[in-house]
Amino acid sequence: MELREGRDEDSRELVALLGAVFDEYPGCVLDVEGEMPELLRIASWFREHEGAFWVAVEGGGVVGCIGFTPAPDAAGIELKKLYVSKRARETGLGSTLVQLVERAAAERRARFIELWSDTRFVTAHRFYEARGYARTERTRELHDKSETVEYHFVKQLAEA
Repeated sequence: MELREGRDEDSRELVALLGAVFDEYPGCVLDVEGEMPELLRIASWFREHEGAFWVAVEGGGVVGCIGFTPAPDAAGIELKKLYVSKRARETGLGSTLVQLVERAAAERRARFIELWSDTRFVTAHRFYEARGYARTERTRELHDKSETVEYHFVKQLAEA
C-alpha cells in the first residue's frame, strides 16, 4: 500500500471510491458537479484552502483518502473526506489516514480537530469515538440531494 499526496489526476478514482461508499447507504447520492466539484481538482482545492489531502493506493487504485483544512475557528483544523473502500476496511488504513491529519494538527499546533459525519455513517462514528473524537450536541443539515444531516465531532489536543 502506498500513501501519497493526492493529485488532481486522482479525480476519476476518488469519484469511484466515494460513489461506492455512498452506495452502501440508502438515500446517499453523489452529485459531483452540483455538490462536490472539489473532487474534480482535489489537490488544488485543498491547497487553495490551506490544507492537505492524501490518498492510499493499492493494486493500482485509490482505496482510501483523507484531508484537512483550517477549522472556522483558526485554533483548530477540520478533518475532511475520510473514505476507505470496503475491501480496505478493518486493515488499519483508516487509523493510518487519521494519523496523517493528527500529525499535521500537531505541526500546526492546533488545539483541536473537528469533523462532520453523516448521521447514517454509524460505523464511522464508532471509529472516531474509539480514537478520542467526541460527538457534540451540534448537527447541521446540508440541504443536498441526500438530505444529509451531520453530527459534529471534536478531539481536543494538548495545548501547544
